[in-house]
Amino acid sequence: LSASDLYSVVPELSKIAVIDCEILFSLFSENITAKHWSEIAKSVGKHIEKGVDGVIVAHGTDTMAYTSAALSFALQDLPVPVIMVGSQRSADRPSSDAATNLIGAVTAAAHAPFAEVAVAMHETLSDKSVVFHRGTKVRKCHTSRRDTFESINANPIARTENGQIQMLTENYHKRNSTRKIIVKPDFDEKVALIKFHPNLNPQIIDWHVSKGYRGIILEGTGLGHVGNYCLESIRKAVEKDVVVAMASQCIWGRIDMNVYDQGRDLLAVGVIPLEDMLAETALVKLMWIFGQTKKADEAKKLLVKNIADEISPRTLPE
Repeated sequence: LSASDLYSVVPELSKIAVIDCEILFSLFSENITAKHWSEIAKSVGKHIEKGVDGVIVAHGTDTMAYTSAALSFALQDLPVPVIMVGSQRSADRPSSDAATNLIGAVTAAAHAPFAEVAVAMHETLSDKSVVFHRGTKVRKCHTSRRDTFESINANPIARTENGQIQMLTENYHKRNSTRKIIVKPDFDEKVALIKFHPNLNPQIIDWHVSKGYRGIILEGTGLGHVGNYCLESIRKAVEKDVVVAMASQCIWGRIDMNVYDQGRDLLAVGVIPLEDMLAETALVKLMWIFGQTKKADEAKKLLVKNIADEISPRTLPE
């Protein structure tokens, strides 16, 4: 869509901001790869360096959380907001959420006091408000509901309602037009996310090691566990300088691998615990880390460093 197309479809936008449009890709979001993340990051950086007040990235919802995490790591020292937006129901449907989400995204890009990567989607089933989720702490939680996206183990950054922006947390990076953006758009695709399940064949781990994968994120059960029959393959992977880290397949809470023997055995062979980092975010982060360095020791240090608020200092009570 051109800017004039947008104004004709959603005329309210003309009262909020002057919009310039650039089409990077026309893809279903499940077809987006790390190469696309790099190109999106470069384009966003280019526009911010030109002095825009904010950037909006329109994106399919299925993998939007992955892309929002990628941009959160690739775009550092943001001076202005970068807002990702999508819709659960297409614009040609009478129940579409596209216009409301877009209006909210433009409002935030132009006027919000925060300067972070955020996902803008419906807060509830109604068209009343749009909420902004931090790019590293958001997950799509429902296949079709308009309020499908939720902030996990964190509060949303803000909401818009009736054109007004309300901040929902005191912990945010403030807009500052004098700040100079740093773009680090490189990702290494040789990182895997392996979801543990009963009867997982440890040879899956062996295969990734044999194919030259630099890192493996294990999505373990509960507090951070996998079957003890996987332990030997994990140990061999770590011995070959593969970075192996643990996230939980639970939605809320954080891992603690010191509670049970199974977790302590994993720690002993070198598995890195990732606190409350989402497994999807952990995958993207490690891909980004290996885009910056190929040294396993340095990658391990960066993985546990809180770079884009991907690790909460404490778990919020439910």
